[in-house]
Amino acid sequence: RQCGAFTRRPYGSGTSPDPQKGGILQYLCNWFCDIEYLVGWSAKLRYRNLRRKNAYYGYTKDIYGDNVAAAFFVLSHRGRVRFQGQETWFCPDQRGKYSSDFLQLRDVPVVAIDLTGSVLNYDGLDNLVKLTALKSLDLSHCLHIDDWTLSRLHVFKDSLEELSLAGCPQVTERGLACLHQLEHLRRLDLSHLPSVATPGLIRILVEEMLPGCEVVGLGPRDGLAPISGTQTSRDGREEPSVPSEDRRAGEIPA
Repeated sequence: RQCGAFTRRPYGSGTSPDPQKGGILQYLCNWFCDIEYLVGWSAKLRYRNLRRKNAYYGYTKDIYGDNVAAAFFVLSHRGRVRFQGQETWFCPDQRGKYSSDFLQLRDVPVVAIDLTGSVLNYDGLDNLVKLTALKSLDLSHCLHIDDWTLSRLHVFKDSLEELSLAGCPQVTERGLACLHQLEHLRRLDLSHLPSVATPGLIRILVEEMLPGCEVVGLGPRDGLAPISGTQTSRDGREEPSVPSEDRRAGEIPA
């Protein structure tokens, strides 16, 4: 706006406007305004696409039921789904096409879902919360999974046994605290969570919160100091340490 006001500044009768100077300023003003508009328009477009991809499949649910509607949602995100009693997974091909044979399983509950790398967010869980028999849920590398999304997973507390949140950049220790209601959880993958500040400590807290669950990732060496009285050798094994005052030069401890 300042550039535009400067270019529109009236000139005296004794001076004539410099077209090159005014043209450059006007060009820069218009260019920066166009960039700002383009960035805002791009952000709005991404938000609209995200909302569209996480829309509620209410019409499909009314016709085929909760399980088939959830399968449609997962497959549209290039994910995988498995029904109870089935050994094979339903998944799309490289072009995103998938078979509609799962429509015959409308009365069979969904027991496993793999949404690795999808754009699933808080709103998209509306398509999954009615799955009362879901045992395995893989949300690895989902960029839009955050603490608010994890707070909705309590609906699977009576069935969920396996959960993967590996590589979710927005998940913090606050969201992990919401998992205490998943009492039947047997395996939890928390690998590569960059927003967790103290992974070793959080792993201890998660293991105390879910005593019957195997926690993968968040190794104790990632956030905690070595245990007193031990030292790590070059091959990764722990060896008993010797106090410095008891160690003499050139002497090998017994």
